[in-house]
Amino acid sequence: MGIYNKLIIFFVSVLISEITISRPISWSGGSTFMYKSNSMISSYYYHFSPSYKYSLGVEYINDRYFNNQYVSLKSTYLLGRSNTKFSQGNLYFTGGLSTKSSKEYYYGIHGDWETRRWFTSFSQLDKNTSTHDYTEREIQLGFAPYLGEYDELHSWIMLKTKKDTINDNWQTYPFLKFFKGDYLMEIGTKDSHWDFHYMIRF
Repeated sequence: MGIYNKLIIFFVSVLISEITISRPISWSGGSTFMYKSNSMISSYYYHFSPSYKYSLGVEYINDRYFNNQYVSLKSTYLLGRSNTKFSQGNLYFTGGLSTKSSKEYYYGIHGDWETRRWFTSFSQLDKNTSTHDYTEREIQLGFAPYLGEYDELHSWIMLKTKKDTINDNWQTYPFLKFFKGDYLMEIGTKDSHWDFHYMIRF
């Protein structure tokens, strides 16, 4: 499916949706489907949240860098949450194990803090494969150019910087985030490659 078809599906979807929360864990009993694609990988991911504290899921990954395709069993656990009148912060532990080999797995930590106007996040993932071990680090910063109401389309202008120990250099690029209801989309470009993320909760 081309990028324009994905954009059309997204904007049709936001017209009929109600609420979204950009979190790796859904509400208790909730499910999430995600699609991600960038210069290194593309993936399809489904997870179920028995509790708001953790999620369990399965992900199909096409690793373009290592020319490898596999299925990963994943889990994310909420280590802590801070709620104030004007902001919310979260800290998560996450891990995954490939069904292809016990030597292929990852684990890491990520967190976020946001107000209605500002958003920041970080992550560090240690990835082990049968041929190479490496670490990925990522930082995001964004702001909302307008403050939408609860049921309106929300937009964010974001800046992402990331580094992995394979390439060993930081890469920084802008992207846009949109969400409304149960739907979220992020889109940007890096090194002439689309960086795309689509999510739906149900």
